[in-house]
Amino acid sequence: MPKYLMLSTLSDQGLQTLRANPDRLREVNKDVEELGAKVIHQWFVLGPYDFVNIVEAENAAVVAEVSISLGARGSVQTQSYEMLEVDDLIKLLGG
Repeated sequence: MPKYLMLSTLSDQGLQTLRANPDRLREVNKDVEELGAKVIHQWFVLGPYDFVNIVEAENAAVVAEVSISLGARGSVQTQSYEMLEVDDLIKLLGG
């Protein structure tokens, strides 16, 4: 199944929600699953992004739906990138 790197930045509203209810993170991951994707790994990071997520989804359209759905809440902005395993890249290149 394709994997995607999803970078997330919380809005002020999102930060307030996280502070008041840390378990909301797990609830959002369940919401993501209901939209057809699955969070495989998730890290809180310091820097320009708040979270780095590895997400599995059938295709980019599912990831787009997740991004739009989460963004419409006003608590987060996301950037997503499709990833390819290095072994798959080597095969693609004839190695």
